[in-house]
Amino acid sequence: MRSLVKLPKSKVKAAADGAPPAPEFGTSGMVYNTAYEPNPERDPSRRAGKLFFKDNGDQFVCSASMVRRGVLVTAAHCVSQFGENRFFSNFKYVPAYSDGAAPFGEWDWHTVIAPTKYLKGTDRCAVRGIVCESDVAVIILAPQGSRYAGDATGYFGFAVGGFSYNNAGQAQITQLGYPVSLNGGEEMIRTDAQGVIDQSLANNTVMGSGQTGGSSGGPWLVNFGLGVTPDNTNPFGRDPQRNRVVGVTSWGYNDNGQMKQQGASFFTKKNITTLVKDACKKVKAACK
Repeated sequence: MRSLVKLPKSKVKAAADGAPPAPEFGTSGMVYNTAYEPNPERDPSRRAGKLFFKDNGDQFVCSASMVRRGVLVTAAHCVSQFGENRFFSNFKYVPAYSDGAAPFGEWDWHTVIAPTKYLKGTDRCAVRGIVCESDVAVIILAPQGSRYAGDATGYFGFAVGGFSYNNAGQAQITQLGYPVSLNGGEEMIRTDAQGVIDQSLANNTVMGSGQTGGSSGGPWLVNFGLGVTPDNTNPFGRDPQRNRVVGVTSWGYNDNGQMKQQGASFFTKKNITTLVKDACKKVKAACK
């Protein structure tokens, strides 16, 4: 029986030479494609970035993305330890980070908000503290003058309740993140795959992926990319709105990278919507 693990709040590693491996599927049999994102400063990739923070004096990294002009979304385990009712510290967000470069600057944190049930350890989990309903958190960034990070990069929308999923619980997902096992965590990595809701895993969305620790908190997007203009012979399908975050990278498998599968808490009104509303109430300017 392979054991499930949440992706660690990975320590910073030096960049590695060469291109990342991109197998088409692992032992899970779930097909995916992984690629290095060579131009993260371009829209809409620049709406995601790398998250640095400290826990007990040690430096760690995760991934994150903007969902309001001053609000980013990441995984709850990137801001807190399950059930410990405390937050990590010294958060810094670097949109479109690339090998030490910060094309849109570095942004300090103002306030962190995570689900109370995750902080207290009462969240419903298929595997306690790992595969949970609400491994989601938001961080309100501090402005620089009157500007927020989202003013420079733009921001993604988010969607709940199965937006862009079909009746079989499937969705085409684009995952962005900074896994430390690919390019040393120094470059944005993109994975494209079909995700599917797994009711046995706390209704998490599961998909094939070659990403690992450091990718935690990175966005799972539907309809990713710049828009197109259809004519009346080829109209849009259902739920065509672009660049909607429907989850964030939460966990993977501890099997020496063989399974090639990751999961994300399903976005609902009770988790992401409540968190963003709370953030906007606390700092209205971050959402204008």
